[in-house]
Amino acid sequence: MALATGVEREVEITSEADVEYTPRWLIEPKYMGTPADKRDMNILGRAQVLRRNFRFISILGFGCTLISTWEVILTFLSAGLTDGGTAGLIWGFIIVSAGFTLVFASIAEMASMAPTSGGQYHWVSEFAPRRCQKFLSYITGWLCAMGWQCAIVSIAFLAGTIIQGLVVLNNSTYDFQRWHGTLLVIAITSFSIFFNTFLAKNLPIIEALILVLHVVGVFAIIIPLWVLAPRNNAKAVFTEFNDNGGWGSAGTATLVGLSTTITSMIGYDCSVHMCEEIKDASETLPKAMMASVGVNGVLGLITVVTLCFTMGDVDSILSSETGFPFIQIFFNTTENYAATNTMTAILIVTLTASTITEVATASRQLWSFARDRGLPFSSFFAYVTPKWHIPLNSVMVSLAVTILLSLINIGSTVALQAIVSLTITSLMSAYILSIGCILLRRVRGKPLPPRRWSLGRFGMAINIASLIFLFPIFVFAFFPLSASVTPQNMNWSVVMYVGMISFASVYYWIRGRHQFIAPVALVNRHGS
Repeated sequence: MALATGVEREVEITSEADVEYTPRWLIEPKYMGTPADKRDMNILGRAQVLRRNFRFISILGFGCTLISTWEVILTFLSAGLTDGGTAGLIWGFIIVSAGFTLVFASIAEMASMAPTSGGQYHWVSEFAPRRCQKFLSYITGWLCAMGWQCAIVSIAFLAGTIIQGLVVLNNSTYDFQRWHGTLLVIAITSFSIFFNTFLAKNLPIIEALILVLHVVGVFAIIIPLWVLAPRNNAKAVFTEFNDNGGWGSAGTATLVGLSTTITSMIGYDCSVHMCEEIKDASETLPKAMMASVGVNGVLGLITVVTLCFTMGDVDSILSSETGFPFIQIFFNTTENYAATNTMTAILIVTLTASTITEVATASRQLWSFARDRGLPFSSFFAYVTPKWHIPLNSVMVSLAVTILLSLINIGSTVALQAIVSLTITSLMSAYILSIGCILLRRVRGKPLPPRRWSLGRFGMAINIASLIFLFPIFVFAFFPLSASVTPQNMNWSVVMYVGMISFASVYYWIRGRHQFIAPVALVNRHGS
């Protein structure tokens, strides 16, 4: 089992007999990657135990379909319209897209320096000041692990409840029940597990195909809106801000409503956690990550502008019985059930595909953190199934966690929505910590590791701008949509966030600090 966790250094094949009778836990030579990959793994002190079968197009598809920018904008439309309105949505999306472009440029550079599935917690370990690097790395690992586990529930919940919304539209006698949504979440996640186990070897091809659907699908939706829907006034669309949340200020309302656009553009570090399965990762990964930000940014902006011009009366679509304003927009525009069902089905398919990639990312992050003994029962989570070359235990644990979290929806949708919000705040915390550490290293004039994708002389400025962008939106991510707070509309993610940080900190001092292997302890850049 030890060899399969990936902690030890790579075992070299020295003869033809070794190649022919390669042990089940070793990777076939064609999946070992390029000489640069082998050098990076040796520098980072890791063994190659996963197949490197992702290339530029497949990892581009992975990032684009997981984040599902235009799909998320449609599904979270009500939050942006309540706080900010059409003007808030459009200008908010432009600002958020620009800000996250800087954030992911910073992350892409770090990924080129240290292309490891650990991602942020590894970078914090390597770049943080020595006296606090182990603790900060440990907390960052927990933030990423919890953030990505919650992300599976988030996307699967969206896909499941959209299906319920379609049933409401087509069957006025349907009795909407929360437990129906929970069953759909479990079904969608189970379907995603199938792809991440039995079809894991073919996942790169699947991601490339889904990328085509992701791009074609957006035009299949917006073209009917362009052709059939009446146009809203351009001046109103670009200049009128709403404060239906009662914040007393259009500016504050718009910042609170940024949750829609933030959710649609956060998480492109997903590709980082797959980097030990990417060929020529230190160069391919940064390029694919930034390309996915660009592709989704353009598609997202087209979608936002189209919706704002064609949605009609805001109050009427917000009160839609389907629970999703975009379904009402589709029906109002086409006045046809079949057309509305088809357009909505495209979203369901792409969000289900996003769940598949969410499971892959979450399981790799969990596996990576476990191989450094950062979790309870780490040896179980860190096990890589021989011959399959996937962290099967971590994949199945991701299913179990999703099922348990989805059960919360039966008792309270508010509690489940808080878990969804926890995804955003956890990931942003990890971004702040990792970018902050490399910025501090730059400020102190310490040398940075060599990289094949670099920000060059603009590196420090981009890091600073990234943090300036992240800090305020991190704070507003904890805000509820309404200023009149009740137990029903309160954003309880702050309670869960503090609880998670507290648990991780206590566990670290009790047990974690004795077991956790800080990634920097394995790094050997000078002897490489």
